[in-house]
Amino acid sequence: MQLTKHWAVVLEDYVIDLAWAADGASVVAASADGPVSVFDLADGAVKHVLPGDEDGTNAIAAHPTLPILASGGQDGVVRLWDIAAGQAVASVALEAGWIDHLSWSPDGKTLAAAAGRTLVLFNPDGTVRHTFDPAPKTISAIAWQPAGGCLAAAYFGGVVMWDADDYIAQQEFAYANGIHTLAWSADSRWLVSGNQDPSVHLWLPEKEDEFHMSGYESKVKHISFDRTGRWLATSGGREGCVWDCEGDGPEGREPAMLPHDAPMCAVAYQNQHGIVATAAQDGTVRLWSPERQNPLRANVKLPHPATQLAWAPDDSYLAIGNEQGVAYVLKVES
Repeated sequence: MQLTKHWAVVLEDYVIDLAWAADGASVVAASADGPVSVFDLADGAVKHVLPGDEDGTNAIAAHPTLPILASGGQDGVVRLWDIAAGQAVASVALEAGWIDHLSWSPDGKTLAAAAGRTLVLFNPDGTVRHTFDPAPKTISAIAWQPAGGCLAAAYFGGVVMWDADDYIAQQEFAYANGIHTLAWSADSRWLVSGNQDPSVHLWLPEKEDEFHMSGYESKVKHISFDRTGRWLATSGGREGCVWDCEGDGPEGREPAMLPHDAPMCAVAYQNQHGIVATAAQDGTVRLWSPERQNPLRANVKLPHPATQLAWAPDDSYLAIGNEQGVAYVLKVES
């Protein structure tokens, strides 16, 4: 397996977020200084430059089936764009601080946006569906359950699972530390957090069980489940870990290790297959098949550390954004 350069483009500032259009024909890259650029997969040509937030864009989220993109940033405004036409669809000011997190529900009917302690749900046309009561602390991560029944929101001190239909808290879990990231397993069985302490914590909401894996070298800011929900990849030092979540879960099991020579800065499983991509602060990007005796499948060295990894919908390309404002698209070849 090889990673070969398909194209590279330079943005005005570091790449703060990446997304693929639902049809896989466009890559969207957000620059930290505001603009959001839409590039043609075929050759990297600029299709559109969306103004985004002139104070600085923080997050983008592509609709799962439609050519709609959500963006948010430091001015506290959620913007919706038609990325096929390159036109604005709607904008709503939350007046609650920076927009830090955006996520579409699996069915594409709802956009969740978090700013400070405020969590808001939008319809695809930009109208507000519901505004929740303020969280106890700043919301640090959100994640939709793949089955679509709820939205998990984390803050320092815990996680709340909000019902997607009646907006009532289904469950609340206490966690006495900072949470950097949340992820659901594809089968909706596991809810997992990567934490500041540093550790990984797992909840099994149906049974109200929870598990804990500590001993990481550094804060766990990046986690990713494979398409089956069995394998959980995590950062947290110079070695990535892949945990087996089958049966009673990973607690007490030895993970598969994915070594780098520098601290990891990103991890992402493919959408449809079993390859996991990892990136480190020395600029390396590696592909792994963790279940193999020799798991390393491909290795490339880029000039600067990655800020984002994003697989194309069909997994044939890997988009990478870095600290120097360069967005790469690499082709995955067997």
